[in-house]
Amino acid sequence: MAGERRRRVGDGLRERTRERGSRREREQQRGPGRGRTALVVTAAAAALALGLAAAAAEWNRWSAAARLVTPHPAPPALPPGSTGPLASPHRFWGTYRPHVYFGMKTRSPRALVTGLMWLQQGEGGGSLRHTCEQGDGLSRYGWLMHDGENFGVQEIHDGGLFLKTEFVKRPGGEHGGDWSWRVTARMEGTGGPAPLLSLFFYVATDGQGTLEPHLENKSRLAAVTGTSEELGDFTLTFLRPTAENGEDPKYASYNYLDAASPGLHRLTEVVRSSLSNRFVFAPPGKPRRRFFAVDTFRGLPGAVGEPPRGRLLLHQVTLEPSGTVEVTFESGSVADRPGRLAGGALSAALAQHTAAFEQRFEETFGLGRKGFPASQRRFAQAALSDMLGGMGYFHGRSLVQSPLQEHPVPAPEAALFTAVPSRSFFPRGFLWDEGFHQLLLARWDPALSREVIAHWLDLMNAEGWIPREQILGEEARAKVPPEFLLQHSETANPPTLLLALQRLLPDAPLPYLRRLFPRLRAWYDWYNRTQAGPLPLTFRWRGRDPHPERFLNPKTLASGLDDYPRASHPSPDERHLDLRCWMALASRVLGEVAERLGEPSGPYREMEQALSDNRLLEQLHWAQELGAFADYGNHSSAVGLRWQRVVPAAPGRPPPDPQLVREVREAPRPRFVGALGYVSLFPLLLQLLRPDSPRLPTVLATMRNERQLWTPFGLRSLARDSPLYMQRNTQHDPPYWRGPVWVNINYLALRALHGYASTNGPQRERAAELYRELRHNLVANLYRQYTESGFLWEQYSDSTGRGQGCHPFAGWSALVVLVMAEDY
Repeated sequence: MAGERRRRVGDGLRERTRERGSRREREQQRGPGRGRTALVVTAAAAALALGLAAAAAEWNRWSAAARLVTPHPAPPALPPGSTGPLASPHRFWGTYRPHVYFGMKTRSPRALVTGLMWLQQGEGGGSLRHTCEQGDGLSRYGWLMHDGENFGVQEIHDGGLFLKTEFVKRPGGEHGGDWSWRVTARMEGTGGPAPLLSLFFYVATDGQGTLEPHLENKSRLAAVTGTSEELGDFTLTFLRPTAENGEDPKYASYNYLDAASPGLHRLTEVVRSSLSNRFVFAPPGKPRRRFFAVDTFRGLPGAVGEPPRGRLLLHQVTLEPSGTVEVTFESGSVADRPGRLAGGALSAALAQHTAAFEQRFEETFGLGRKGFPASQRRFAQAALSDMLGGMGYFHGRSLVQSPLQEHPVPAPEAALFTAVPSRSFFPRGFLWDEGFHQLLLARWDPALSREVIAHWLDLMNAEGWIPREQILGEEARAKVPPEFLLQHSETANPPTLLLALQRLLPDAPLPYLRRLFPRLRAWYDWYNRTQAGPLPLTFRWRGRDPHPERFLNPKTLASGLDDYPRASHPSPDERHLDLRCWMALASRVLGEVAERLGEPSGPYREMEQALSDNRLLEQLHWAQELGAFADYGNHSSAVGLRWQRVVPAAPGRPPPDPQLVREVREAPRPRFVGALGYVSLFPLLLQLLRPDSPRLPTVLATMRNERQLWTPFGLRSLARDSPLYMQRNTQHDPPYWRGPVWVNINYLALRALHGYASTNGPQRERAAELYRELRHNLVANLYRQYTESGFLWEQYSDSTGRGQGCHPFAGWSALVVLVMAEDY
């Protein structure tokens, strides 16, 4: 058949050649004049064709660039107005400012913002605390209880200072109801007189709304009244401090600040620049002490002439710990308020919410029934609460870059309601992190999780692309290094939101799924269109660094596994195992959604079947010489970093620092990539391997091998005997996914092992044994590290179990709650 096809093609070519020859002969017979005319016409036509082609190419570039910043045309997944005070009063106000130690705002594009700062008075003024910074060196902080809606309790340890922040919301009216704060402060473990402590409570507008201060004795800001479009009229009252028992009055000094705000991202600077030590703390019968307090604000350097973005009113209370301060917010639309939510009423509300939270937690996760002691249950409560307390509401524009454009462009204004990986280091939305976050939150509050997923899908552009990192608004942008601000339109991220959607699917309302489905289809099509591999049913992450000489192994940020070793020399011929497995999952979930809606599911089910075909999976990704599943690409295993010889410095100049540069000692060639680690496990992690697969015993043995992936603390990300295990990627780029233990992948491993242990197959008992061991190791180490350090961590050392990376990391590390509950 192939020979016949080639013969016909040959006959056709010969026929067209004869036809061209006869045309030339006829042209010569017409004479020179007619030939010149034809040449002119032909040249003009060619020029016109070239011009049209250039115009078409330019049009195509412009059209593609325009689609980059054009929202997807499908109806929004989140109905318009659904986050407002009337449609969603219980979630209108919240602790949606995860980057500050304590603060609240509304889910509004131009929100009213409230917050807390504090200063332990000392020589030179001490350190003003406001935004969560790892450099602050706090020994512990985080939410111990937070229900995601109405109540939260947080503890903060700053040296010898202990702070407890508590809030309660009370429904009523048409603007989200009332709320109250209580901040309790005391010194612990310090001898001698306690240093003075200043608490700063502030309220600020962000381009919309008005504020009016109400003063007592010219220095104490007793209350603020105001109005805004979504809040109507309101009153914020700063009650006088009391002793820790909440009853006895406490002596304090008061100062206030009324300033034009240059932007919410600069509030710390405004307060710091306004501090003066001309004030004296003079309690009756005690020594007088000088302290720093807010004074006149004279503007910030570099902001001269800039119009103000809003207004800031700040109430400073300076006292000797211990003491308690309460703040109440009262909505003007509450008609029959039972009384101010303060003092005894606030204590009673806090006690009621605490009991309800503990009961709901046990009903949801059942850790008491499983025999976990109270200390470990409190650890799990804190893990969930820190994730809920890390929910943020952001509004602004992403900065996006297309290969078709020379300069980046701002995307349309968008809003995002999302959890964040880390309040100190990553207080913004990350696409692949969020799917893991919602696995936990979907168990606690399915409606909340559905709303978050809808928010993310509404960020989709006309092409079906969702930027992997969301940096919306100036406060979010202030926490991001400039090189990470740009989002590249060819760069994907694992579609982990589908993991969470799959969990929600059985009980998800059909109208909700109908709103999501057009966007899910577009997202799925975008992956298939833009991340396709070199062969049918293969896939390749785009966006690998195109300059391999800069790195020991060029990073693949799109995969979420950043520096995990891939082919040493990026090329279009790569086949990425993990992306193929993610697309199998995506096909499965799209098929399930389509079937729930009565939509055609055949294409998705056919793709799921093809991508789950174990024979084809082995053909494309089983590396016999490695005894493992692997990526394929243009690879050299003889790559290293060497110190570059330093060029002599010019006379009188210091010598330049030596640099590590990449050295390739053996030319790359197409082959499987010899990196045994998390990527190798993906056919098991997403349960594509059949229970009777002949490869499953080898994969399980690899997991349990202590020279490879097994540790007493969880599965390490790269085998200890892999060439790039714990190797730096550059001089300033330490190993990241090259050995440490990561909770999200360990969760997937436990989920898969639990599945294989529950399914008939020759490896059932072995999977159950590994599941029990791995679960114990992971839970025990995370609890131990939390007890010792006070935090969940981004990753854990595979040699000591010690928490490392950024902290607190109550993102996917909080999946330990589901592991404890054995809820997969």
